[in-house]
Amino acid sequence: MSEPKPPTPTPGDTYKGWLFKWTNYIKGYQRRWFVLSNGLLSYYRTQAEMGHTCRGTINLATANIAVEDSCNFVISNGGAQTYHLKANSEVERQRWITALELAKAKAVRMQAESDDSGDDCPAVPPTSGQGGGCRNSNSEVQSTLRTLNSKVEDLTTCNDLIVKHGSALQRSLSELEGIRVGGDMGDKIRQVTERATLFRITSNAMINACRDFLSLAQSHSKRWQKALQVERDQRIRLEETLEQLAKQHNHLERAFRGATVLPSSFSNPALGNKGGVPGKGDASDEDDDNEFFDAMEDPAEFITVPADPKYHRRSGSNVSGISNETGMDDQSVNFDELSLASNPESPQSLELEPVRQRRTRIPDKPNYYLNLWSIMKNCIGKELSKIPMPVNFNEPLSMLQRLSEDLEYYELLDKAAKCQSSLEQMCYVAAFTVSSYSTTVHRTGKPFNPLLGETFELDRLKECGYRSLCEQVSHHPPAAAHHAMSEKGWTLRQEITLASKFRGKYLSIMPLGSIQCLFDKSNNHYSWKKVTTTVHNIIVGKLWIDQSGEIDVVNHKTGDRCHLKFAPYSYFSRDVPRKVTGVVTDKDGKAHYVLSGTWDEKMEFSRVMQSSKGENGTEGKQRTVYQTLKAKEIWKKNPLPEGAENMYFFSSLALTLNEPEEGVAPTDSRKRPDQRLMEDGRWDEANAEKQRLEEKQRTTRREREREAVKAVSPSEEAVTEDSINDSPLKTDAVETGTEANEVSDESAHQDNYQALWFEKLDDPASGETLHVYKGGYWEAKEQGSWDMCADIF
Repeated sequence: MSEPKPPTPTPGDTYKGWLFKWTNYIKGYQRRWFVLSNGLLSYYRTQAEMGHTCRGTINLATANIAVEDSCNFVISNGGAQTYHLKANSEVERQRWITALELAKAKAVRMQAESDDSGDDCPAVPPTSGQGGGCRNSNSEVQSTLRTLNSKVEDLTTCNDLIVKHGSALQRSLSELEGIRVGGDMGDKIRQVTERATLFRITSNAMINACRDFLSLAQSHSKRWQKALQVERDQRIRLEETLEQLAKQHNHLERAFRGATVLPSSFSNPALGNKGGVPGKGDASDEDDDNEFFDAMEDPAEFITVPADPKYHRRSGSNVSGISNETGMDDQSVNFDELSLASNPESPQSLELEPVRQRRTRIPDKPNYYLNLWSIMKNCIGKELSKIPMPVNFNEPLSMLQRLSEDLEYYELLDKAAKCQSSLEQMCYVAAFTVSSYSTTVHRTGKPFNPLLGETFELDRLKECGYRSLCEQVSHHPPAAAHHAMSEKGWTLRQEITLASKFRGKYLSIMPLGSIQCLFDKSNNHYSWKKVTTTVHNIIVGKLWIDQSGEIDVVNHKTGDRCHLKFAPYSYFSRDVPRKVTGVVTDKDGKAHYVLSGTWDEKMEFSRVMQSSKGENGTEGKQRTVYQTLKAKEIWKKNPLPEGAENMYFFSSLALTLNEPEEGVAPTDSRKRPDQRLMEDGRWDEANAEKQRLEEKQRTTRREREREAVKAVSPSEEAVTEDSINDSPLKTDAVETGTEANEVSDESAHQDNYQALWFEKLDDPASGETLHVYKGGYWEAKEQGSWDMCADIF
């Protein structure tokens, strides 16, 4: 039986058919069933295998298509996969070539859109209100435009193929004219016929694409005309309404001016207030409705569904209970404090000292050209960990300042300190852990790695009620300790060590160490670790950052736990980019709250009413279904300052971190000359100063090693000195901790350095050992006594 004739390939359609695939020299070409769909070419032994067994798949976005002869062609993706294929005839081969080239062009466009969308976040559909219609209309228009643009690209591809085959046909016709009547006439006529057939196939594909394009344009044109007419009608009605309201306003104003006695409702404030109560109550109800949002649908590990309405009625009858659980009492307290501070007649407001005005701008980032070859040519034969990197890759902040930036949303810990429920407090602590990543979404610059003994203080006691101190406590391995204390009753401490792995196209940064938060009133002790940060497009393309991994926030006193999952970005995922989900459970594993949102925008939390096992997920595990109340926003990112794209995408807090300040320690990051020169835009001088600081720290390290050698016996001294003279410590490579990957062969050796403001202690609650603030810094600042500080700059 003859095989059915395959359809002519059209742009975007699935194409199937039989081809002969080369297997080996023993079996030769074997007949296989090939399927082309969504930019992927897959093959099976038979058509029946399509439902269960795929023998191989190749991605056309990175594949090369080459024609060998009249029936053979090759598809390869650079060596890993190569398919040698053969068709029954040249016409059938050309049908496959046309379909493959169209599919490859479409796959390349999709991949380019995926790379460009790394920093883009799709708009979240509105939950209610008239804005939903406008956004849905806009999204529909954008989707239609993308479809039409895809069709135009298909037409362009078909046009290129027509030009290619038309040129070949023209050459054959020219050769036919020059041949005399003889034996070659039959072959040439057959060749012209085959090429004319190929030309007709390509023309049919282009005609089909034009027909699809035209039908789409006509159908959507009618819809847009109808939508435009509706908008015009609404505008006319709005203009008429405004005109009527203006006339009524004018009439009321004239009546008010002509009245000799005011109505009792205006002259009696008490009656006016009573009359305004129902309206105010309605507005507050409407605000409450707008304040809550539906929980995000179908997270990766669990599903949330709206709870039964009886829970909402119950929550309405027990206002105090729910308000405590959702933090409404905390908000009312904050509002009262604000009103008290802003009231000029309040006795406390007269005692407040004027708050210092912090800067809101830094010099714009200069547009320096970076010659990568000038850097790479000096790296040949050297270890990657010992390559000095220029400040062109940096931002004018140190790692200690970036660590202090975690306190940008300190208000979450202030609210957590007021919570009566430890489970509700856990929600605020979890939101605080997520908020620390919001400042990294556009921050692709590398911070300056601190010198050993470098410090940074952030004194916001008068403005915000907290103060913090960071110190670089170790150089091999590089580690920084951080301590923050608030008058609102919380203490934050952390010790972070960074480990990085360069994967070619991306760089993974893995923070090691623990973060702990303690509350004075409840004695709750929380601890957690950070997730992995990935910087994509290191070699080629626009840099963009992603956070991925899991965090377990543990309350060591009560046993409560919050499991947060940072979903890695994927172009093929239907989830919202930068998505974060979490569940707050008690010591028995019972869920009480569900958290959802994104680490770069906002987080919401909702109370769990009931939970049950649901359907099997993609991995065959039963996912838990949580019935929850409507979600409430617990944290939202602050907008970036105006012109942030020219100021390294710094937040309002980050702009003030390197602001010069009197009275700080001589080891403070604000006094780093290379960092200050870079902020001022003098990058050449900053690079020279950076090299000077690196050499100075190398010298200091050698002196510290020699002092350690003198403490040993004389017989051991000579051996140790010889080993030092022959060791990598004598090299000129960078070993100062001022670069990201500087843990070299000698990294196993711990620094013989005692931190000035921190001491290493064992934490009995978490069972970890970390540097804890031992006191004395702020007292030394008040006295202006910095004799104990070393000269590191």
